[in-house]
Amino acid sequence: MALSYKARRRWSLVILLVGLPIYIVAAVVLTAQFERPSLFVELLVYVGLGLAWAMPFRFVFRGVGQADPDAPPSDDP
Repeated sequence: MALSYKARRRWSLVILLVGLPIYIVAAVVLTAQFERPSLFVELLVYVGLGLAWAMPFRFVFRGVGQADPDAPPSDDP
């Protein structure tokens, strides 16, 4: 199922404004369950968790920053 440009923009806002804070809290709570590792290892864990979160949603974010491809062309110079 392909999402329209406007639907992808709306879903990207929902994901960033609602899903990302929930994911951050969950990641911090999850990592707090273990003994605190060195700073480098902790950084790698958070980067890995961030990539694991972002990969399923990349199709939603792809092209959202671009101009609407379905909009009629404007005559602005």
